[in-house]
Amino acid sequence: MKSSALRATIALGLAAAASVSIVACSGSGTPSATDKVTITVGDRPPTSQPEPRKLFDDQVAAFEKANPNITLKTSETAYDVTTFQALLAGGNIPDVFAVPFTDPQSLIKQGQIADITDALNSTGIIKELNKTTLSVGTDAAGKVYGIPSGAYSVGLVYNRDLFTKAGLDPNSPPTTWDEVRTDAKKITDATGVPGFETLGTKNQGGWIFSAITYSFGGTIENSAGTKVTFNAAPAKKALDTMKTMRWTDGSIGANGLYDLDSMSQDFAAGKVGMWIAAPDVYNAAITNNKMDKNNFGVGGMPQSGGTNGTLAGGTLQVVSPKATAAEKIAAVKWINWNYVRQFENQSAALDVAKAASASGNPVGLPGLSVVSASTNAQYLRWIKSDINVPVRNFDPYVATTAKIPIMPEPVNKAQEVYAALDPIIQAVLTNKDANIDQLLSAAETSINSKLGR
Repeated sequence: MKSSALRATIALGLAAAASVSIVACSGSGTPSATDKVTITVGDRPPTSQPEPRKLFDDQVAAFEKANPNITLKTSETAYDVTTFQALLAGGNIPDVFAVPFTDPQSLIKQGQIADITDALNSTGIIKELNKTTLSVGTDAAGKVYGIPSGAYSVGLVYNRDLFTKAGLDPNSPPTTWDEVRTDAKKITDATGVPGFETLGTKNQGGWIFSAITYSFGGTIENSAGTKVTFNAAPAKKALDTMKTMRWTDGSIGANGLYDLDSMSQDFAAGKVGMWIAAPDVYNAAITNNKMDKNNFGVGGMPQSGGTNGTLAGGTLQVVSPKATAAEKIAAVKWINWNYVRQFENQSAALDVAKAASASGNPVGLPGLSVVSASTNAQYLRWIKSDINVPVRNFDPYVATTAKIPIMPEPVNKAQEVYAALDPIIQAVLTNKDANIDQLLSAAETSINSKLGR
């Protein structure tokens, strides 16, 4: 998603990393103690976020103490697709910065991020990483251009208490869109609460609608990113399903302008039965909006007409294309320090878990791991006594997601695609006479004119 989402992800990661003991990074091939290296790391939280900013600065200081030959300069600069080209041309991008999963392939093709394959191999951390998420920043020749620092796959988030009140089994959420429609109406009829809602603004409507389109067997763009493919039967069926739920069943409410913040607030307040999101919205619902954690449930992405797919996304840490070999190694060591090492070392894992728990953040949240399955399983064994989320409430998601293909976000101009899809969701939910074919055709024409630029 967008750069604002990246900042939120980074801030949460820093909070989880507070008070971590100093652990030496693994591997050889690092700059020697006499080879001084200085790199600039981006995404430092602004002064308006004093706690995350302090945690970031503490992590920088701890890293420099453990790596005395590396100096880190910090920058608040964060990746923004609208300003990146100008910053790059002016030589003002940091040596290390985060980008969403939507953008690395286009950055690779344009030579705007560095090949860090050799640095990864020399430091030895590549063996710890999840090959599926690592592929997001890997080119066709197998060269690696980024390290995942956060990943998700989308599923069905639901209120277990509302399920119970509607006579539904909270341990068995719907797995098909027909079942979603049936259960949503039961929730609305029994409680008066919309049984289902969806995001509709700030590009988030188009983002989630893309996930829904995948689950109906459709796609959003062709693999080359040269034209959109959403103006087809799967997307039309998905929109028709939502239109029917809104205007025939009455199980979707009148608000077509939900974003993540407002949806999380209403969901936490018991005003939404089900919605499509990633499991990490647990933090927004529980920590930020004080929802009873026992009422939070997650299932796999509902499917229509077979097992089709669900959307995956996340954040990739990348390196400036101007970085030297020594700077690339320093950058990889910093990324490893800040995002990966708790999975490599039991002491670090326990310190991270205890710090996260003490600061009120979730520990052991199920989701799409950035490290290999075996490494993640070991990590979960290490922190078992510190896990503070109701893991069993995520069992339907874990069991179902393993069987659903993971599909990436659109490879070209994803945010512009999402922005074009937002008004379609809004129209379907606010206009009973919305013409789905016309809406999709207009969006197709608009976006196709931009994809070749």
